[in-house]
Amino acid sequence: MLFLDDILFAPANGILWIFEEIHRAAQEEMVSETESITDALRNLYMALETHSITDAQFDAGEKVLLDRLDSIEARGELQADEIEEIEEEVVGAE
Repeated sequence: MLFLDDILFAPANGILWIFEEIHRAAQEEMVSETESITDALRNLYMALETHSITDAQFDAGEKVLLDRLDSIEARGELQADEIEEIEEEVVGAE
């Protein structure tokens, strides 16, 4: 009977695995994007300290970069919620 269950639930388990892989790839992409924005912020602060840019230029650049970080964080929360809902649906179907 256990073998039959494995055969019957294989499609649901496959779909669940696919969504987990998509989630993992999205998380890795967000981490790399976050790191690049953090590096850009670090460079922006260094430019301000060396007086390569004005305070107004710094404020404008910082606002853009921080807004991008906020949007990444918001996307990450949405994706995690969506993945949890899908997993619940798949597990509930079993």
